[in-house]
Amino acid sequence: MKSLSTSASLETVSVRLRGKIQGVGYRQAAVREGHLIGVRGWVQALPEGDILAMVQGTPDQVDKMLEWMRHGPPGARVTDFESEVAYTGRRFDRFEQL
Repeated sequence: MKSLSTSASLETVSVRLRGKIQGVGYRQAAVREGHLIGVRGWVQALPEGDILAMVQGTPDQVDKMLEWMRHGPPGARVTDFESEVAYTGRRFDRFEQL
C-alpha cells in the first residue's frame, strides 16, 4: 500500500454512484482497490440503492480511484457518477466500508 506523506498535497472528493452497483460486491472491491491505490476515506451503500464514497489522497491517487469507480468490479454497471471536491480538515486513516 502506498502511504501519504505529511507534505503531500491532499485532495478529498465526495462521490455518489447509481446503477447496478449493489449485490455485485462493489463496496468490497472498492475497499480492495482503495488499498492498492493508497487512498483513504470510506464507501457506503444507501437504502435507495446508491453508493456514497469519500476519497482522499494525492491528486494522482484520487484520479486513479475515481477512474476505477466509474466502472467498478465485474458485474457492476454504473449509470450515473457524480463527484465534487469536498473541503474538510479531516484526514482519514484508511479506506473502509461503512
